[in-house]
Amino acid sequence: MREGYAIRMATGADADVIAYHRVAMFRDMGILRDEEMPSIEAVTRTYLAEALPRREYVGFMVEADGSVVAGGGLFVRRLLPRPGWPTGGDEAYVLNVYTEPAHRRRGLARALMEAIMAWCDARGMSRVTLHASDDGRPLYETLGFLQTNEMRWEAERPWPGGERRDE
Repeated sequence: MREGYAIRMATGADADVIAYHRVAMFRDMGILRDEEMPSIEAVTRTYLAEALPRREYVGFMVEADGSVVAGGGLFVRRLLPRPGWPTGGDEAYVLNVYTEPAHRRRGLARALMEAIMAWCDARGMSRVTLHASDDGRPLYETLGFLQTNEMRWEAERPWPGGERRDE
């Protein structure tokens, strides 16, 4: 880890900053509308306040001078047996990897991912997955992540103001 930075595990007290980072991540990717920000941040904060102490969400925080400047997290889900893993196993789904703009290009996201991957390896995770932004994809590829054939279906729900997001 670069001098002046330290990684630690997240606690329930970090729910606010993780929720803020989640909104900032989507905003920086250009996929979050202004009117969605307050709701996403509030609901995320509420979820994390419960999930962090129960370790349903496992977070990693990078601090500099007593302030959180980057973070990422994961949740674990059980996988059924499959080819190559006849007894099944656990999968870590990584999300919320974010670095404050003033601290980017210093290797913090890489250090976070290495810490997350080490945590997963120590627990015998059979797979680690994530959804990469265009900016994050090169980092994940250097860490050995591969593109997959994942597909997604989303329920039709109105967005704020009643219109659909894809309209």
